[in-house]
Amino acid sequence: MSPARRAAVIVNPIKVDVDPFRRTVEAALAERGYDEPLWLETTEDDAGVGMARQAIEEKVDLVLVAGGDGTVRVVCAELAGTAIPAAVLPGGTGNLLARNLGISLEMDDALSELLDGSDQRIDSVQIKGDQLPDDRFVVMAGLGLDAAIIEDAPDDLKKRVGWAAYVVSTLKNLNHPFVHVEITVDDEPPVRRRARTVVIGNVGTLQANIPLFPDAAPDDGRIDVVVLAPRRISHWPRLALGLVIKSWRERDVERFIGKRIQVRADRPVGRQLDGDAIAEGTSLVAEVDASALVVRVP
Repeated sequence: MSPARRAAVIVNPIKVDVDPFRRTVEAALAERGYDEPLWLETTEDDAGVGMARQAIEEKVDLVLVAGGDGTVRVVCAELAGTAIPAAVLPGGTGNLLARNLGISLEMDDALSELLDGSDQRIDSVQIKGDQLPDDRFVVMAGLGLDAAIIEDAPDDLKKRVGWAAYVVSTLKNLNHPFVHVEITVDDEPPVRRRARTVVIGNVGTLQANIPLFPDAAPDDGRIDVVVLAPRRISHWPRLALGLVIKSWRERDVERFIGKRIQVRADRPVGRQLDGDAIAEGTSLVAEVDASALVVRVP
């Protein structure tokens, strides 16, 4: 008789109503023969690093994580390089990794899908830059406008209207200043651009199913870069069509693909990792760590 499996549950109590969530998760795990789970809540001082490390030390068979894109990123960064699968449950506003893995955004449905699902290896992306400790992301990193949008989307509005809060913030920031950037892809010569924003992506789709990187896949061993450079506010509708319609050739949208991407700006600008604003700086250097992370998928 094989030993019972054990799961760890890492939850951000600010993003998830913990008591009913715990009852639901524990019942679903018990129904499938799991032992009592290791229950770990993130804190203001620890967004998930210590919790993920404890789960690894206790050699659990599965880590369920619920709490929003920031919590997911931190936990997945710690699980990269281990064989422990991460099961990403919807929580918070963006749920970008869950969306891109085809996981339901309804908690009960997602829980059933993942506990009865299968494991898949995807890429993790190592990231570094000035004023930034070495880190990882699984969804997207960027500088310029996208960081300003994240910074200006207030938490209370996100709680009330969800991802639509980012629409409000986007409208406020459409005239975000240009920044001059130098982009180096692998060993190719650098290219220089005048951009509103530069985003590096491991997956392709934003909220509202907008395909920012239409050719991206989380398990292709590559990362994608998009440069958005509308010259004036009136160009944004045309640019939006260029994002939604793959065949649309839009001069204000430019994409690159590689395994290592270096972006350098001519001045400090806002930056973000998986939907969390980080310190301003002038550089981001991203390198794919192929198949480093195991995730549970439906």
